[in-house]
Amino acid sequence: MASNRHDGDEAAPLLADENLNEDAHTNGDLKSISLPSSRSRFRQRSMRVWRWLQSNVMILALTALLFGGLIALIVSIALHQTPTPEQPEDAVCLTPACVVAAAGVLENMSPNYHHVDPCEDFSRYVCEGWEQRHDLRPDQDSVSSASVMYERSQQTLRHLLESSYSNSQAAVSSSESADEVIFNKIQSAYDACTDEATIKRRGSAPLLAILRKVGEYFPVQASRGASETFPTLSHHQQKGLFSFGENQLTKTVAYLASIGVDALVAFDVDADEKEPDSVVLSMNALSRPGLPSKEYYHNKGIMESYANTIGQVLEALLREAQPMPELTSDHERLFECNEELVKALIRFESDLAFASPDEEDAEDVTKYYNPRSLAEVHSLLPQLSMPYLLSILAPSGFEPQKIIVGPPSYMKALSQQLKDVTPETLRAYLVWKTVQAYVDEVEDEALVPLKRFNKQLQGKDPDASEERWKTCVRAVDRGLGWILSKFFVEAAFSKDAKAFGDQIIHDIKDQFVEKLHVADWMPKDVREVAIEKVHRIVQKIGYPTKSPNLLDPVAIQRYYEDVRISNGTYFDNTLAIAKFKSRREWAKLGKPTNREEWLMTAVTVNAYYNPSGNEIVFPAGIMQPPIFYDPSLPPYISYGPFGSISGHELTHAFDSNGRHYDEIGNYTDWWNNQTVEAFKEKAECFVDQYSNFSILDPQGKQLHVNGRLTLGENIADAGGLSAAFHAWKKIEEKNPGQLLPGLQNFTKAQMFFITYPSLFCGKTRQERAVNLIYKDPHSPSWARILVSQQNA
Repeated sequence: MASNRHDGDEAAPLLADENLNEDAHTNGDLKSISLPSSRSRFRQRSMRVWRWLQSNVMILALTALLFGGLIALIVSIALHQTPTPEQPEDAVCLTPACVVAAAGVLENMSPNYHHVDPCEDFSRYVCEGWEQRHDLRPDQDSVSSASVMYERSQQTLRHLLESSYSNSQAAVSSSESADEVIFNKIQSAYDACTDEATIKRRGSAPLLAILRKVGEYFPVQASRGASETFPTLSHHQQKGLFSFGENQLTKTVAYLASIGVDALVAFDVDADEKEPDSVVLSMNALSRPGLPSKEYYHNKGIMESYANTIGQVLEALLREAQPMPELTSDHERLFECNEELVKALIRFESDLAFASPDEEDAEDVTKYYNPRSLAEVHSLLPQLSMPYLLSILAPSGFEPQKIIVGPPSYMKALSQQLKDVTPETLRAYLVWKTVQAYVDEVEDEALVPLKRFNKQLQGKDPDASEERWKTCVRAVDRGLGWILSKFFVEAAFSKDAKAFGDQIIHDIKDQFVEKLHVADWMPKDVREVAIEKVHRIVQKIGYPTKSPNLLDPVAIQRYYEDVRISNGTYFDNTLAIAKFKSRREWAKLGKPTNREEWLMTAVTVNAYYNPSGNEIVFPAGIMQPPIFYDPSLPPYISYGPFGSISGHELTHAFDSNGRHYDEIGNYTDWWNNQTVEAFKEKAECFVDQYSNFSILDPQGKQLHVNGRLTLGENIADAGGLSAAFHAWKKIEEKNPGQLLPGLQNFTKAQMFFITYPSLFCGKTRQERAVNLIYKDPHSPSWARILVSQQNA
């Protein structure tokens, strides 16, 4: 599985991972939705505002005068502006919420928007003001509306984590006790993370303890024959390099997988895409053998810096390990011949990278779904004993009927590399992968070169660091996310928001059905299945009420009961969480798929479509301004951004990847050849269109957007915006919304399109932009803003 210490690979997420961060279906009839009274809504909003004031009083004091002046100007303009025939005098909303929302829109837009042609540079038109107000900090490689939203949520969570426990809600004693227990658990995790003095005092010791285990599991023999490259640990048949039982390499790989480190192969346990109600084990190429993508291995300057970094870090760690004879007894060659060993390590790592599939192939289910038997896996990669690995990691007695291999060519190439590599080089690589995985959990001089290298690769100031409390809020979210989500939802998410989000998504679904009825490029029988697929899409809004139930502290306590957390051992906490996640994932084998699980915590500012579950998921974190507003505001201000996001995720059900899955999430060919060819013809226009866009790398070299890699997201952007606009038009016809003050010169339709790009305003350093071009299935934000409007 992908590293358990980091966010999993979500299916079709809306945004690229900016390190913002790792059940219930709300699919009821609209007629059953009952919104609370306006008095109740006002009281709820007042309490939320008061909590926000308490935690942000200094920021508020510094900005009140400037912001107040802007609001006064907006109101003044609104009161004195001459209405057009379309807009009668009473069409302007002057409630405090509308005035604040209008101020936000105006602040984001270009101060000189009157002189900007939106057809030529719509990104500048709607985002220049935002860009002028947001500078990149030295510790940031990018900043966006999404990251600002997440930092706003972090402030709420920081206030919670640094406060004493209090529960004002009436509850039975067991529930109240569980509530306090889980609160203490996340507070202990946060306190351990913020205790930098203890972390620095422990230094590299906890990391060296893990490396010692790697050395124990994969010792380098003083003398060995040709058949002893990976000696067996017991009396098992072995021929040449191939062990048919347990062996050193398999045991080491299994150990690393149990602590969240992908070594040589990335394992994943998830729904079988051909049988979505069953769970299957997958073996994949590493998404990151060492550097972010294979293109980096062609950059001479980066490779020289990388080699120096590896040498410096391994030498320093070996010096620090000298007092530990059991760790250093087999490391003399690594220390004495460091330069040659580093060269061999990089050659091995580079070969792994070049054997990995291209990004667009790694995203293509028709290329990564390759079911194989255990015997067939053995023939591809005989150096790894899958029966032995399963005996360590899988439930007792589990015998897989198939394993998904994606792609087989990588496994063959890896097998050949394992035949050629020396044990010293292989162990050095396993050690290095472990160091890379845990570098951010340790404060020690030995690891400074790697931390500096990573920051430089992202375009950050190599000596800058994020404020520790932010790092720790993120760490708690990554490790104990459902506990943190519970308290976040209680503090910042309302039933009104959940109901309104449901309503918007239902409206978008209706538009999809209408569009499918007139999709003449689809034969009737295909259209009928497509319509049924829309009706059966499960929508999950805000937070789960199963697996675990976020409203039930006892259920959450039970979910994390096996995780032992201390307020003084940050590294040990991180390791305990990694082991917990690994155990939980592997334990799914042999069980039915749990369709209630979420892939993102409620705090996450993102959304996703999961094709094998035929579900769309919108965590509470993304349902806040400037994406999502109170239902009392004009609908276009929410249907523009949030409606388009909803439509984006729904469109994924029919994009270049989602079209392969039917209404229950089964990977099957339910389109006939006529439909496939018509789709490919239309899709090729997107490929050509986006491939014309490019960026410049730090050396001034032009890099084009990969139109095939980004195809699914580009289709989703266009389809989502179009569906959201038509859904809003229907709402507008039934119940016309008001205009926002200071923006009366724009029609409501124009305001829909002006508010749509709210999520995509941002800045990105060149180094980060290059990485996104290589790896990210999303096009650059400025291209998403401009082209999706044209295509819609």
